[in-house]
Amino acid sequence: MSIQTVGIIGAGTMGNGIAQACAVSGLQVVMVDISEAAVQKGIATVAGSLDRLIKKEKITAADKDAALARIQGSTSYEDLKKAQIVIEAATENHELKVKILKQIDALVAPEVILASNTSSISITQLAAATSRPDRFIGMHFFNPVPMMALVEIIRGLQTSDATHESVKALAEALGKSPITVKNSPGFVVNRILVPMINEAFFVLAEGIATPEDIDAGMKLGCNQPIGPLALADMIGLDVCLAVMQVYLEEFGDSKYRACPLLKEMVAAGHLGRKTGRGVYTY
Repeated sequence: MSIQTVGIIGAGTMGNGIAQACAVSGLQVVMVDISEAAVQKGIATVAGSLDRLIKKEKITAADKDAALARIQGSTSYEDLKKAQIVIEAATENHELKVKILKQIDALVAPEVILASNTSSISITQLAAATSRPDRFIGMHFFNPVPMMALVEIIRGLQTSDATHESVKALAEALGKSPITVKNSPGFVVNRILVPMINEAFFVLAEGIATPEDIDAGMKLGCNQPIGPLALADMIGLDVCLAVMQVYLEEFGDSKYRACPLLKEMVAAGHLGRKTGRGVYTY
């Protein structure tokens, strides 16, 4: 199925980033959020991001105008009826996602593909809440979406080959490099990344090195653009802890035990950049 129009639910960081990537690639976009203010904020974010690309001479002012003209902001799910795929990019909350997906499922034509930009929720489980589990898939974009090349395409147990091929082709049309992943907690990247961050906290807790030296070691020794502790501050220590707890629960393997220091810091409210203090002070 050829995709010309992409529906996006959520105009926040991920939603507007996906909207930008689609619009710049020449696709029509319908971006829906609950309030007009949220929709306008999302469109303004895209405009600001495109302005930065003009400054860097990556695009022209005409390219910006053309991309913005392809994005229709809306507060009505009805406007999603014209899309061939609807990507849900709402808050990472299982009940909320199921509620939204049920509404969309009842509204759009049976051949429309439904996708979720979840980073942690089971695609198989979300698919089962719809009447089209074979046309349901995960599209996990990475932040910031316009800059990051990766999309994890997550197949639920029920996802058909045709759905997978359509969505892979869409990701490639957006200039992304997709990888195909079976449904499993954390998929590929976060499954490896978050336990690595957790291990960095164990190294810190054991007094093996200072935070600066731990981060320098991983940057210089493993060519990572940012050290694991600085990255934890960026993600939010509470988020890192929550992910580790999901892995421990889902896999039942003690290797996913959260570092006690990580738990302590979250209990203290030192969550990273968003609170001004985490491993480092901001």
